[in-house]
Amino acid sequence: MSKFGELIDVNIPVLLDFYTEWNKQSEAMHLTLRDVAAALGDKAKVIKIDIEKNKELADALRVKALPTLIIYKDGEMKWRYSGEQDANTLIGIIQDYI
Repeated sequence: MSKFGELIDVNIPVLLDFYTEWNKQSEAMHLTLRDVAAALGDKAKVIKIDIEKNKELADALRVKALPTLIIYKDGEMKWRYSGEQDANTLIGIIQDYI
């Protein structure tokens, strides 16, 4: 969990994507997130977290539906959404925290 704290305790927005390899919606979000990361460059981070490899973290954050998207900034959760989002919507939401 200490590594998680280091990931989110930065002064730029960090978008976390909780997913599994077998979930179709999660798979579809990978392309969207690639576009989001490319559009925002170094103004934000996009990190994918496989809940099967990070079960303790997913449980701690009560991730129930996939994909679950969470934005952190300065170690604080700013936004959370379960389900798919399009790239433009995500970019707009993240820009609110830049």
